[in-house]
Amino acid sequence: MTTPSTRAGAAPYSKLFLSVYDLWVIRLSNDYGWRCNRRHFVDLYREHLGRRHLEVGPGSGWILANVDLPTDIDLTLVDLNTNSLEHTASRLGVTPTLIEHDVLLPLNDNVDQFDSVSINYVLHCLPGNWSTKSVALTNLANALTPEGVLFGSTVIGVDQKYTALGSALMFAYNRIGAFANRSDDLPGLRRLLSDRFEQVEVTMVGNVALFVARRPLHAK
Repeated sequence: MTTPSTRAGAAPYSKLFLSVYDLWVIRLSNDYGWRCNRRHFVDLYREHLGRRHLEVGPGSGWILANVDLPTDIDLTLVDLNTNSLEHTASRLGVTPTLIEHDVLLPLNDNVDQFDSVSINYVLHCLPGNWSTKSVALTNLANALTPEGVLFGSTVIGVDQKYTALGSALMFAYNRIGAFANRSDDLPGLRRLLSDRFEQVEVTMVGNVALFVARRPLHAK
């Protein structure tokens, strides 16, 4: 069963919010709040997107709509919010599989493994500390093929210098439950990824940790 605090992170994605998501989150918040331009996310996808791909928390689908998806891609979208799933699917040139699901729970056994999994701006929305959020990373590692790659991003909450907008967003989003990242530190993220993957790269751009993790250790 999904906990109310998990739902809180997905709740803001109304149809109205999704209509302004690209402007508010992709452009303004990234550039002036977190100091991480949208091109960094596009680069992540262009380098690491596999033929069979799982997108966790697609938001408005802006990134997928701007990376020239291969026509033969086998794409699955996972989110707790059906608005986000439907909005993303409506702007793509391919027909994805849509799954309403909580990332803190394992995927169903009938879902085949993926070549790549992305999780952008989701970890900072999950409830609890890294111990709780680690369950999501375990579930996604288990969803990958032996040579699979997990990539994504999250706003770090510890030892950060924020812009005025970033500070305001951190305060407001954590207060309403849309974020839960006050205790999310960079060493903790690196440790969780290294516990689950053979190769891990984490790069800070502004207040955002961009990560790539290859070869899940479960495969051994």
